[in-house]
Amino acid sequence: MQAVKVSSLDELAKIKDKSLVCHQAYIGGKWVDAASQQHIDVVDPATLETIGSVPDMDASDVKLAVSAATRAFASWKHTTGKERSLLLRKWLDLVVANKDDLARLMTLENGKPLGEALGEIAYSASFIEWFSEEAKRGYGDIVPSPIPGSRALVMKQPVGVVSIITPYNFPSAMITRKVGAALAAGCTVVVRPAYETPLSALALCELAERAGIPPGVINVVTCSAKNTPAVGLEMTTSPEVRKVSFTGSTAVGKLLMGQASTTMKRVSMELGGNAPFIVFEDADIQKAAGNLLQCKFRNAGQTCVSANRIYVHDAVYDEFVGAFAALVKEKLGVGHGLSEGTTIGPMITKRGLDKVEEQVQLAVAAGATVVLGGKRPEVVAGKGYFFEPTVLVNVSDDVPMTCEETFGPLCPIYRFTSEDEVIRRANAASVGLAGYFFSRDVARVFRVAEALEVGMVGANTGAIAFDAVPFGGIKESGMGREGSRYGMDDYLNIKLINLSVL
Repeated sequence: MQAVKVSSLDELAKIKDKSLVCHQAYIGGKWVDAASQQHIDVVDPATLETIGSVPDMDASDVKLAVSAATRAFASWKHTTGKERSLLLRKWLDLVVANKDDLARLMTLENGKPLGEALGEIAYSASFIEWFSEEAKRGYGDIVPSPIPGSRALVMKQPVGVVSIITPYNFPSAMITRKVGAALAAGCTVVVRPAYETPLSALALCELAERAGIPPGVINVVTCSAKNTPAVGLEMTTSPEVRKVSFTGSTAVGKLLMGQASTTMKRVSMELGGNAPFIVFEDADIQKAAGNLLQCKFRNAGQTCVSANRIYVHDAVYDEFVGAFAALVKEKLGVGHGLSEGTTIGPMITKRGLDKVEEQVQLAVAAGATVVLGGKRPEVVAGKGYFFEPTVLVNVSDDVPMTCEETFGPLCPIYRFTSEDEVIRRANAASVGLAGYFFSRDVARVFRVAEALEVGMVGANTGAIAFDAVPFGGIKESGMGREGSRYGMDDYLNIKLINLSVL
C-alpha cells in the first residue's frame, strides 16, 4: 500500500495554466455565480482537503442556462457541418495541448491515478475528434415515390436544446461523448456535472470558449446534492429543452425519464450495469486474469462496465483464483493518484466506500471467504475514501454483491459447471450493459456472445469501448447509443419533405 503523503493544494499549484481551474459556472458565454451566491466545496477524496469551490445553483439558474441555450440554438442550428467540424477540431487541439493540466485536475477531484486520468483525457479527446468528423455526415435520403412527378426527401435536423447530466467516475469523457455528438448535430447544451467532480467540466468549457464555440452553445450549471433534485427537475421538464441525456444509476434514470415524459422529450439513458465475466475451461488463464485485473480494478472498480460477477469453470477455478490473486498482489498499490506507484486511488465518495464495506460484511456473513483485502487499508485509514482491492470466493448468488452493481474494488469469484448454467446466471440480472467471457472455442465464442443479454460483449478481452463503436445497454441499463456513427442519431430529428414537381 502507498502511504498518502500528498498536499492537495500543493499539487493543485503545479497546474501550469491556472485559468483552467474555474470556480464559476458558465452560462451564455459568461462565468457566473449562483443567483443565491451560495457555493459548494470540491474535495480531494484521497486527502479530504478542499481544493476549490463552485456555485451551488438552483432551478432559477437552470432557467437562465436553458434560455441562453435556446437563444444560441437559433443561429447554431443554421451553421454548416463543416463550420461545426472546424470548431470542434479547435476544441480538440486545445484539450490535447492541455492534457497534463487536465489530468492533474481530474486526479485531484476524482482520485483516479494520474496514468488513468491521462488515459481518460485521451479518451475524451477521441470523441471530440470523432464527432468533428461526423458533423459533416448528417446524411439524408431520397426515397423513390410511387406517385408520378413526386419526390420524397428525408432530411435530418437538430432536435434543439439538450440537457446533459453526467456522473463523477469519468468527469471529462462522459461530457465530451455527449456534448461532441450534440454540437456536431447542431444542438446546444446545458450540462450538469456531478457535484463531486465539477472542475473538469468547467476546464473543458474554458477550452471550448478559447476554441471559438459561440456563447450559449455550451452551458454548465453546478449544484450541490441538496439542489440536485430541483435542478434535475427543471432540466427534464423545461418546455424549451427537447432532449435529455443521462449517465448514472438505473433508479435515477427512471426518475428522470418519468419527468421528461411530461413534455415527451427524447431521452438517452446510459444506466447501471452488473457485468458478468466468464472464464471457460478452455480459456487462456493468464490472459483472462490479466484482462480481469484491468476490467475490475480500473478507477477502483467505479465504472459502469466493470466486471462485477466473475464466473470460472470448476475445472480451472483454483488455477484461475491463484493466478489472479498473484496479479493483484504484484500489480496493485493503493494510494493518492499523484503518488508514484499508485495503481488504485480512493473511492470517490464516502457513500461508495460505506457500500463496498457493507457488501463485504454481508457476503462473509453468508459464507464467503476473503482471499485478499476486504477492509480499509491501515496505512491510509482515516485520510481518504480508500478500500483494499478485494478478492472473495464461495460467494452466494443471493447477497447484494451479486445482485447489485458494486461500483468498487470488490471481485467475487463464482464456480460454474456448464455453459447453459453460466448463461442463465449471467442473464439473471435486470440490467444488461456489458459482459465478458474467455474461450478458445470459436463456435462457443459466437454462441455465448449472442446469448448474453447485454448491449456490449468482450470476447477474450476486457476492453470494449472506443470512439468508433456504439456504447450502451439493454434491459434496465437504458436506451440509446453513444459514440460511433450511431452517436448523432439521438440528437437529430428526421423530417420528410414530399415534393410535387409537376
